[in-house]
This record gives sequence, structure tokens and C-alpha cells, in this order.
Amino acid sequence: MIPNNAEDAERPFISHLIELRDRLLRIILCVLVVFFGLAAYANEIYSFLAGPLLKHLPEHSTMIAIDVASPFFTPFKLTFIVALFASVPVILYQFWAFVAPGLYKQEQRLILPLLIASSLLFYLGVAFAYFVVFPIVFGFLTASAPEGVAVMTDIAKYLDFVLALFFAFGLCFEVPVFTIVLVWTGVTSPADLSEKRPYVIVGVFVIAMFLTPPDAISQTLLAVPMWMLFELGLVFSRFFVRKTDVDYPDDEILPKLDKKR
Repeated sequence: MIPNNAEDAERPFISHLIELRDRLLRIILCVLVVFFGLAAYANEIYSFLAGPLLKHLPEHSTMIAIDVASPFFTPFKLTFIVALFASVPVILYQFWAFVAPGLYKQEQRLILPLLIASSLLFYLGVAFAYFVVFPIVFGFLTASAPEGVAVMTDIAKYLDFVLALFFAFGLCFEVPVFTIVLVWTGVTSPADLSEKRPYVIVGVFVIAMFLTPPDAISQTLLAVPMWMLFELGLVFSRFFVRKTDVDYPDDEILPKLDKKR
């Protein structure tokens, strides 16, 4: 037989697993409901995504589908990803509701705003890529095609290219959150980050070089916002510096102790 204390220790663990399962099922159900609600508009969603490229294609040039099943599966793949993005608030709430009981009140007051800010910044990065970066990049790429080369992009490869840029810009727009977390956890301080500003500037351009297509325009359009967001995170991180006890020299503490005696 299992001792009573072992049974008591096992019950909370099992209850946590059950709660985790229930919250994961709610997330999956939410994503599926949104997906099936948008499935009827899969082609329209893909046309909206392809808009920045279609506007810059030469006359009488269109997108193509190389694989036999691409015209059917590619729009549905995009629709599922859109459903996943749209369900982010629910996903974050379920994550928050699961971990919140084990956090201190100070951590709860910090993590919830950071979750909201990180999701909004990710959406902002995706919107920036679509409305600002894509028109410039696709205009440059289509205009730079050699003479006699017909620009006709495969719909599946275009989707992979666009999703990679969305992820890159959404992730890089999280720089303020990363900066605040580093300062709040005591890994670094705003003063140290200010001193390392030249290295940060070089670093954002290197990151942009790896995350964007091999052209200077898209790299600059990612690196400059990352730098500006770093400066923004540096400003707000000053409000999240942990307070530490003041250290007094021994020659100041000992006289005070002698007087008390």
C-alpha cells in the first residue's frame, strides 16, 4: 500500500495534469472553431495575403501552383495559421490561468502586462511587415528581374516566404519585452545596456541579415525598428529595476553598534 503522505503528494500533481489537459483541450477547441469559421473564406484570405506581390507583378503575369494539390491545401494551411494567430489571446489566457496560482503577487502584476504587451508587439510586427515591408521588398524584387525573365511565384513557396518574414518581424518586435525581463531578473541593468548600445546596433543588423531575404532594403527595415524598440525597452526598463539593500561600509556600521551598546 502507498502511505497516506505519498498519496497526498500525488493528488496535487495529478490535479495539475488534469487542469493542464483541460486547458490544452480548450485551446485546441478554440483554434478549431476559428479555423472552421474561416475555412469558407480560405481563398479570399490567401488573395489578401498575396495582394502586396500581385500589385507589383508585371502585366499578364500571375502566381502559379507547381504541385497538383497546392491550389487546395495552401489556402487552408494559411487559414489554419490565421486561426492560430487569432486564438493567441485565448492561448495566453489559458497559460496565465494555469501558472498564476503558483506566482507571487508581484510576479502576477508583472507577467500579465508582459503577456499582453508581447502579443500586441507580435501583431504589430506582422502588420508592419505586411503594410510597410512587403510593398517595398516586392516592388524591388520584381523590378530587379533580368530582361526576358517572367516573374511568376509559386503560391506555396510564397506562403512559406511570407510566414518566415512574419515570424521574423513578430519575434524581433519583442525586443522591449526581452529588455524589460533582463533588467527585472537582474541579469543586467539599464546603465549596462546603455553602455553596450554600439554592440546592440551591430547585433540587430546581423540578426536582420539572417532573418530577412538577401537584400539591403528588408534588412534595414527590420534592423532600424529593432534598434528603436530597444531604445523604447531601455526607457521602460528603468521602472522595473529591482531594489536592493543599501550596503554600508564596516567603519560606518561599527560605531553605530557601539553607541547602542
